[in-house]
Amino acid sequence: MFPLSLFSVLSSLLLFRGALAAPSCGLALESRSTSTSISKRAVPDAPRFVIYSDKWVSGITGPPPVSDIVGYNVFALSFLLISGPADKALEWTQLSADDRSTVKSQYSAAGISLIVSAFGATDAPTSSGADPTSTANTMAAWVKQFDLDGIDVDYEDFNAMDASDGKAEVWLATFTQQLRTQLPKGQFILSHAPVAPWFSVNKLFSAGAYLKVDETVGDLIDWYNVQFYNQGTDEYTTCDNLLNTAGGDWPGSALFEIAASGVDLNKLLIGKPGLSAGDASSGYIAPDTLAGCVQQAKAKGWDAGVMVWEFPDAAASWIASVRAQAFPV
Repeated sequence: MFPLSLFSVLSSLLLFRGALAAPSCGLALESRSTSTSISKRAVPDAPRFVIYSDKWVSGITGPPPVSDIVGYNVFALSFLLISGPADKALEWTQLSADDRSTVKSQYSAAGISLIVSAFGATDAPTSSGADPTSTANTMAAWVKQFDLDGIDVDYEDFNAMDASDGKAEVWLATFTQQLRTQLPKGQFILSHAPVAPWFSVNKLFSAGAYLKVDETVGDLIDWYNVQFYNQGTDEYTTCDNLLNTAGGDWPGSALFEIAASGVDLNKLLIGKPGLSAGDASSGYIAPDTLAGCVQQAKAKGWDAGVMVWEFPDAAASWIASVRAQAFPV
């Protein structure tokens, strides 16, 4: 995805960089006096249809009306940084407690979970020396403070992962484990959003990348919003190299190849950009064509779901097209 800030614009120019956008600013956490109940929270069953939102939209503060995102069941406010909330996450804090409660009630009635996405392209938590335990505690407290249904981990510290020294994998495992102590499984969503190549068996990632993360803490993660885009001109642009045989620069990173490496197939969401230009540099598949890929995957036993970057470029009509053949709205 392309960020709104200079940081993410620069990172989008680099090969093999993350697709989720970077936030434009971060502020300190704010207090809230209302109590948070977790009794009514639940993690949605598969298939999951996830949409991120980082872009400023005129007339909308925080999440859009549920009528704009019919067909999705998870909405991710982006991003929560180490320094605090930014962009749509920040907008959520700017609503009054009563307004947040009203939005949450509307989303719940529509069957849509409301979560926050952490880090994005701006934060490099391992490289910057952030402590995974304290960072997890702070972010989990923010999730509960602002009455959200969970958190998505959009870790894009490429320098740390590329180092192949195991530090990125250990950081992610520790961070995930600590999040789960604060956000219990079954009560809060905990998803991750890795780029697809991090699941490849590749000498560039000799420490294991996300295959190691999944081996270590996969049982704590509800699903993966896999970014099948921004990884090369031709990668993940056909049903075959998206689903069956990736080839190219990242062999072994197609959907069913990742599952063959030991990752639960029905935790692997197919992540795509909503537009061919502006939301990603590569990897776009038109919605009607993507619908055929989704149907092919379902026919082979997959039913994890689809993720898209981002609202409003992909809204109700986009997901209706993508779901039409396999999971009609």
